[in-house]
Amino acid sequence: MHEGLVPPGLGKLRHRKDLLEISQLTRQDIEDIFNTATSIRSIIGERFRKTMPTLRGRTVALLFFEPSTRTQMSFTLAARRLGCDLISLSASSSSILKGETVLDTARNIEAMDVDFVVVRHSAPGIPHLLARHLSASVINAGDGTHEHPTQALLDAYTIWDYFRKRNKPFNHLRILILGDILHSRVARSDISAFKKLGADVAVCGPPTLIPYGIEELGVQVYYNLPEALADRDIIYTLRIQRERQEGSYIPTLREYIKLYGLNHNVLRKYAREDVVIMHPGPVNRGVELSPELADDPNLSLILPQVNNGVFIRMAIFYLFSPI
Repeated sequence: MHEGLVPPGLGKLRHRKDLLEISQLTRQDIEDIFNTATSIRSIIGERFRKTMPTLRGRTVALLFFEPSTRTQMSFTLAARRLGCDLISLSASSSSILKGETVLDTARNIEAMDVDFVVVRHSAPGIPHLLARHLSASVINAGDGTHEHPTQALLDAYTIWDYFRKRNKPFNHLRILILGDILHSRVARSDISAFKKLGADVAVCGPPTLIPYGIEELGVQVYYNLPEALADRDIIYTLRIQRERQEGSYIPTLREYIKLYGLNHNVLRKYAREDVVIMHPGPVNRGVELSPELADDPNLSLILPQVNNGVFIRMAIFYLFSPI
């Protein structure tokens, strides 16, 4: 182990087996993950030019039963940079096509002496099911519309890292989550993480895409974009998730763009000059964000989110690995 990599007092977190949802973490846990990610970044560099083979000999199994680009590649790079052996499985190449259950698939993989099972599945609760039956550490890489805890941690870390350099603590920040809140597992995890860190959080979108009773999570709800944008430090945009929708939740895409799409003109008119934009990807350019706004290096934190995702997932592997 690298001396100084783990902040003092991390013993409790390091003895947890699984990372399934943000609710299992305390504020101190989250900050410890951030500090570990920062330590890792200082060791291997921003461009991952170095490796840190702290977990050499451990094996990570990626079970991705939903399409993924950023998340799967991020976990892959994180595991390799720590020296782990890696096996990867998708639904199209597994025995699930022959009738095998997800649990049986995972048990068979664990029998090959696997230490981590990273699972992404369209059905909510699958990571929890595996965690109850496997000795390996289970990491939730997204389950249905339920949670995506590592995305929330990398999002919160990106915000924490950006604003600490500007001497603005997390509990002074005002964050707006904009778009398809109803079908977004990212929104659920982000709200939980942002609130634990003390931020003021609001959501905005068409009434049909705002979950009933979301106010109980401690967020403000807006349906009018100009009103929602006022005095926000961060605008976190979400795409319309048509693959998880049954029926029509918006009249037309054109109307959605008119009422909730972001571009430079909208921000100049209604938002703060120093506001920043985030998005979990993939971006539907010209829908939730104009291409110019998505690519604006002065406003967009989208690429730093992707970069930080590797450090956060390295920290999670490190901290949840058996000592």
